Amino acid sequence: MDDCGLGSFLDEVSDGSLLRIDTDLGNGFVRLRVSEAQRRQAKQDIRCVEDAVIEMLRNARDAHARTVFLATARSADSRTVTVVDDGDGVPEDMRERIFEPRVTSKLDTFSEDEWGVHGRGMALYSIRENAADASVTASVVGGGSAIRAAFRTCDLPERKDQSTLPELSGSAREGWRLGNGPRNIARATAEFALSCRATCTVYFGSHVEVAATLRAYGRRWAAGLVEARIPVERIAPAKRIALCVDAAALSQCACDLGLDVSQRSAYRILQGEVEPLAPLLGILRERSSRDDGDARAGRDGVRDMRGLRIAAEDIDDFSAALKRVWRDLAEAYYLESDVEPVVKVSRDGVQVTFPASKQL
Repeated sequence: MDDCGLGSFLDEVSDGSLLRIDTDLGNGFVRLRVSEAQRRQAKQDIRCVEDAVIEMLRNARDAHARTVFLATARSADSRTVTVVDDGDGVPEDMRERIFEPRVTSKLDTFSEDEWGVHGRGMALYSIRENAADASVTASVVGGGSAIRAAFRTCDLPERKDQSTLPELSGSAREGWRLGNGPRNIARATAEFALSCRATCTVYFGSHVEVAATLRAYGRRWAAGLVEARIPVERIAPAKRIALCVDAAALSQCACDLGLDVSQRSAYRILQGEVEPLAPLLGILRERSSRDDGDARAGRDGVRDMRGLRIAAEDIDDFSAALKRVWRDLAEAYYLESDVEPVVKVSRDGVQVTFPASKQL
């Protein structure tokens, strides 16, 4: 009998207990095998869908993603979560192995944040242990990845209220903070986006909304990619949808990334009927500004008799947004990317200057 057959036989006759035990210590005590201890730890690491979402986002961040797109949908008792990023990517021969325990790219370092330690090689393993299915649907080394996970909410619960967006208050100067509200997927994503706003931008929405956003995101590179005749499997996942010219191709491309987009929805995207998403924090700030519109207008005053006036916290937000755009341009022309824009507000205009110096 081969090892597989022996394992199956032992599992059947002992209800799996023999394969989980390293040593029987007597009196009801046992020492578990390493594999069983890891499996139980993985189950403990993630107790709800929101925990899994945070782990998927942290995985993108630790892969040096600067832009992260998170799409989610609920159907009956199934919740799907797909994360597309522009990070380091995963080599072809590692797409399955990264879901094994203790597999990590962080040999010498690990990160610790408000959600705990990251870098043990357990995050993706924990996700797969708690998911009905989890896989790398697309990846290009140096160009990012797409990872999809499906959860049975009868096995892994989630908050009942998944439609309420969190409230955002404060300012760049005073510090942004989230108000009260259900600790749902949107809030988990907003907490991550707020914590990591200096290094990455997060988009959050439905599968169709994220597909429309990916199309808008990739269009700046689309012409060059077509001219270069690069095979689609070598194109960064976040840029692929921009190359689709008809609804059938767009629907298939989205599905290959792990986004459920019908041909009808793909057609609506191509016709411009689905608006691309704004960054999640921008959406929350806009909602907060609308709610507090009268008070804000009275405090800041967009224009008075002396000319243009812009609040300091809005200048800070504007500068942060410009820095993110500058990085793409700087990389294309080998310029220093980590520079502070100089924003000057005159009587009748706004002038922005970026110190430009070549990388050595």
